[in-house]
Amino acid sequence: MSEKRILTPKFIASVAVLSAVAFVLMLFDFPLLFIAPSFYKFDFSEVSVLIGGFALGPWAAVAIESVKIVLKLLFKPTTTLFVGEFANWILGISFTVIASIIYNKSKTKKTALLGMLAATVVMAIVGVIANYFVLLPFYSQLYGMPISAFVEMGSAIFPFIHDIWGLLLVCVLPFNILKGIVVSFVTILLYKRVARLLH
Repeated sequence: MSEKRILTPKFIASVAVLSAVAFVLMLFDFPLLFIAPSFYKFDFSEVSVLIGGFALGPWAAVAIESVKIVLKLLFKPTTTLFVGEFANWILGISFTVIASIIYNKSKTKKTALLGMLAATVVMAIVGVIANYFVLLPFYSQLYGMPISAFVEMGSAIFPFIHDIWGLLLVCVLPFNILKGIVVSFVTILLYKRVARLLH
């Protein structure tokens, strides 16, 4: 997408509206206690971001995801020294930008499905890596809890989890796969109706 198209009033207005919707959806997060400990929260904000990415291109997805996080910080201050917000941004970008890049190369239903499938896999892998190297070690220091405490939260759901890799592969990986599938499904249902308003 050219810089000229990105800087159009309609593009900026569309990004602003979709960012606001994403921010509101982000506020209504909730845990999926059947699959992961309660500090992993699910929300539908990426639906708005992905619709923007599909309709307006990957740079729109980056902009919407970024503005969403800024709005969240303005109206609901961080409790994790920005690490939680950074993680949400990284995972959101890894999902929506990958899907948008693939879809915008050839805007067909097939490429949309392929894009969302590839993006779900990427987000799931990024989630495991980010949790192992950044998130869990940081939260361990922030809250004065050993990593084993998080593992115990996972083993309360799945008793066969005994270490951090068990937590990551049994809880975190499926959690993000499920999120990618649900967000993709909702996007498919809504995209055509919303996209007409954005073009």
